[in-house]
Amino acid sequence: MCLPLDLWSSFGEPRRMERLLVEILLVSLVTVSFGTGDFCYQKQCPQYELIEKNQDFEKRLYVATRWLTTKIESTASSDLIAASSRLKDYCNRCNGAGYEIPTDTWPVLITVTHDLSWLLSWFVPPGTRLPENPVPSVTVESKPESMVYVRVFGGTPSIESGQENANALWAALDKNCTDLPIHSGACYESYFALQHHNEIWIYAHDICNNNK
Repeated sequence: MCLPLDLWSSFGEPRRMERLLVEILLVSLVTVSFGTGDFCYQKQCPQYELIEKNQDFEKRLYVATRWLTTKIESTASSDLIAASSRLKDYCNRCNGAGYEIPTDTWPVLITVTHDLSWLLSWFVPPGTRLPENPVPSVTVESKPESMVYVRVFGGTPSIESGQENANALWAALDKNCTDLPIHSGACYESYFALQHHNEIWIYAHDICNNNK
């Protein structure tokens, strides 16, 4: 299953979507680290091994990871803010009950799924103890060791730059599939940071007719 190449603009007029993305970044708490990179700013990030690097993308082997994930119900600003608030409230409630869930991890992931749903995810560091029964609106997503294709780009994040770099990564991979697969935008700084390290992630196991 694949996604259309215009998925970044499929939820409305680009200027409106850019404002909504800004709101997600502003309300997110998460503001690696061995084998991660300077862009994590001493925060906890998923560890990886750099397998290959060229002018278009990096090929990284990530260790098994866990993520707190919630669905963004729609592109209305209230739903985008609500998604971040759900993750924040969940962590606060768990920490109040005696758990220790860090909220200062990178990156923030915004994922577009096969059915054009949007998901917001925060990284859970290894060894973090989580409740056995999470709330229905927040899921604990476990990812096995995975190969990930990553395109790094700078500048203030926006829908336009996300779409451009997602399409550029997909074109550079030159896979036997005409449509862009599930992918994520990874953010590592506050929206108001003077410099930005942004990434597009495509997991190898999500690629249609993957030959590598």
